[in-house]
Amino acid sequence: MSETAAASAEPGLLYSRILLKLSGEALMGDQGFGLEPATVDRLARQVKAAHDLGIEICLVIGGGNIFRGLSAAAEGMERTQADYMGMLATVMNALGMQSALERIGVPTRVQSAIPMASVCEPYIRRRAMRHLEKGRVVIFAAGTGNPYFTTDTAATLRAMEMGASAILKGTQVDGVYDSDPRTNPAAQRFSEVSYHEVLTRNLKVMDASAIALARDNALPIVVFSLHEDGGLTDVLRGRGRFTRVGP
Repeated sequence: MSETAAASAEPGLLYSRILLKLSGEALMGDQGFGLEPATVDRLARQVKAAHDLGIEICLVIGGGNIFRGLSAAAEGMERTQADYMGMLATVMNALGMQSALERIGVPTRVQSAIPMASVCEPYIRRRAMRHLEKGRVVIFAAGTGNPYFTTDTAATLRAMEMGASAILKGTQVDGVYDSDPRTNPAAQRFSEVSYHEVLTRNLKVMDASAIALARDNALPIVVFSLHEDGGLTDVLRGRGRFTRVGP
């Protein structure tokens, strides 16, 4: 696709501009740490498939595969310092995903909330909007740039700033369940669930600040499995298995 303008979206898609939220752990595959190239490449191909439909896409990727600030703070590290280290981990993941996307022909920009001009752009809202309009995938790194805020909150904030139609959250399971389906075979999956129920039942979709921000702005959150080939494009067409969190 040319970088001069985004392609027209395929008819019948539910969303025209999305923010895709991935955990850092999604990038490490079967490893216990870091980035597994084959897994990153597989996720990049899913993003490309959606991009080829004409969808405008931005991403937020966590850093838990490299460093988790909250866990480090629990071990005695000063929380603010630990959170900044976690933000730097998200920049590493963003650069890894950028490399994978550009290898398969998807123009990509990384914008960091912590300025580091040698490796990526600073976060500038108007510039990010222009990148999306030109058909580039934009990866937002370093969270909100502030300690005590998770990448879930950063994802919701950036989605609102970009005017995204929805947040699509790729997870290890195919939606939101009333308990962990990996340990409880009788767990029930929701096809739709309200923000209020997510908060009151502590359903672990995203952290409470992110859910509250989405609720206050009526921003849908769609939870689907990263492990389904074509899962992202199926969700965009309203197919497959997923859970929609909304009013």
